[in-house]
Amino acid sequence: MTDRYNVESFNLDHTQVAAPYIRVADVKELNGETITKFDLRFTQPNERFIPTDALHSLEHLLAENSRNHSDDVVDLSPMGCRTGFYLIMHGKKSPEEVARLITRTLKDILEADQVPGCSPVHCGNYRDHDLEGAKRWARRFLSVAEEDLLKVFRSDYPEERLHHLPDWPRRSDV
Repeated sequence: MTDRYNVESFNLDHTQVAAPYIRVADVKELNGETITKFDLRFTQPNERFIPTDALHSLEHLLAENSRNHSDDVVDLSPMGCRTGFYLIMHGKKSPEEVARLITRTLKDILEADQVPGCSPVHCGNYRDHDLEGAKRWARRFLSVAEEDLLKVFRSDYPEERLHHLPDWPRRSDV
């Protein structure tokens, strides 16, 4: 018997994906409105994770700056496993549209000189931030060709291309 879960990502075989990628995780119709949830995977599940301070800064920067490029951003939240983010968009959106949005947003991050909302008034853990770490992860994601970000599974790549990112030191978290 195969287990099926209510949570879509629990049904995804994390051993078969090749990060980084952008994939549609769910599309829902709610009260006549469509929302699309995306899995923005920055690093390979069960191999590496984003340190909490860099993840936290990426969350603030992505959430704030993505809204400069789209009025359809509903929410952007980090994954508990610290390998990426969920992006919820109003309307039926394609991975290609989101790739363009995320590329523009990550380029904004590279130009940032501060993390928005990084104060005791605006953030519940304002001391846990790393702007330079967020920029490193943004550069890493941007180092992948947009067409490769749209490939999700290991089977989408020839064997010699499976490791399409430069290997990073194993601090589990550069």
